[in-house]
Order: sequence, then C-alpha cells, then structure tokens
Amino acid sequence: MPKNIPLNERIIFALDVTSHEEAMRLVEKLDGEIKFFKVGLQLFLAGWFSTIDAIIKRGDKVMVDLKFFDIPETVRLAIEQLNGRGVSFATVHGNDPILRAAVQGKKNGDLKILAVTVLTSFCEDDMREMGMTGRIQDLVLLRSRKALEIGCDGVVSSALEASPLRDGLGENFLIVTPGIRPGANIEDDDDDQKRVATAKEAIMNGADFVVIGRPIRDSKDPIAVIKKLQQEIAEGLAEK
Repeated sequence: MPKNIPLNERIIFALDVTSHEEAMRLVEKLDGEIKFFKVGLQLFLAGWFSTIDAIIKRGDKVMVDLKFFDIPETVRLAIEQLNGRGVSFATVHGNDPILRAAVQGKKNGDLKILAVTVLTSFCEDDMREMGMTGRIQDLVLLRSRKALEIGCDGVVSSALEASPLRDGLGENFLIVTPGIRPGANIEDDDDDQKRVATAKEAIMNGADFVVIGRPIRDSKDPIAVIKKLQQEIAEGLAEK
C-alpha cells in the first residue's frame, strides 16, 4: 500500500459541528492548508450526504466516521451507500462478521474500510469496570490483526498503540489516530480523550493520518495551529 501522502492530507480535520453551513464555512476557511475532513455522526445527521458531496466537489477528501455497528447485512448495505460518492475512508466498529460485511460492501478500491479498535476515550480503568483483564495495547493488537486478516484497509487507534501495531503487523495498512493534541496542550483536564499524544509522536510511532478537531477549531489563529501541527508531522516523518 503506497504511503506517499501529501502533508496537507496528513491532518484529517474533524468537522464536529452542528450544521452543514457551519461545516462548509470551516472547509472554505481551512482547505488552503488541509485537504482531508472527517464527517461524524453529529454532522451527518445535520447535513446528510449534502455535506459530504459538497466537500468532495471542492476536491477535498472525506472520512465518514459513523462507526457502523449493526447486524452484518445492514452494515454491508450501509457501506454500499458510500460506493461511487468519492468517500475515502469509512469507519466500522464491530466483531468479525460485521467487519467482513463491511469489506464485502465496498465495491471499489477508492473507499477504504477502517476498523475502530478501542476508542481513545477508553482507558484501562474502563476495561476493569467491564470485567476485562489485560492491557489496552494487547486488545488493540488483537482486534487489528483480525481486522486486517478479514480485509480491512486499516485501523483507527490511539497513537500510543501505533508503534506496537507497526512492530507486530508491518507497514502494509493504514493507521489513523484521533486524540491528537498540540504539544503545549497535551494535558487538558477538560478533555474527554484519555489516550492522547502529539502529532509528532503519532507519526513517529507509525500513524499515517492524525485526526484533530477542537485544537484547530477553537484557536484564535487556526491556520497558525495547522502550520505548527504540520511542522510536527514533518519532523516526525524525518525522524522515523
């Protein structure tokens, strides 16, 4: 799988906003620097396919982050709805039959299926509360190995697990990492993400793409934040 990813596609900006209009204002403001955008559940319900289509029409890429989770046939049919729309990534969150159905629903090579491993809002205390033993890292590795065997194109994991994933599973798959924070803001008591890292750390650990939303959106100078993050990414690539 080729990894000649342009710097302006390494950051996937999370359009976690309440309306199509607000999303498109952000796209218009940022797509001189960023060419990849994430449409999650909130925005998809607000704008439906009109937002996705409008972003792609501008020549930008879209990650549809709906974390499809349902009976396998429903997931297969849902993924089929994305075929032919120019969507680059779709996330699926489920067991082996669900992931297999998602792969079956993909009709062309342009759409990549990403298996969600363990949400970055989840920590080992949460595992204990659910009666699970072991480490998150081991669970992520197990789920990733199975997803790749099934035919998924990559995984979504925190940057903290990217390095063992590369060591254990190689380079021939995509790793997309949410929970990315600028270096100065890595500690934030109000953050609902628990397993976080900087963009540089994520890339050095083996991530291909980083998903970032609030640190850019809430900044007084979002373009400056993007340029700083891209500098971090470039440094990470150079030091790998």
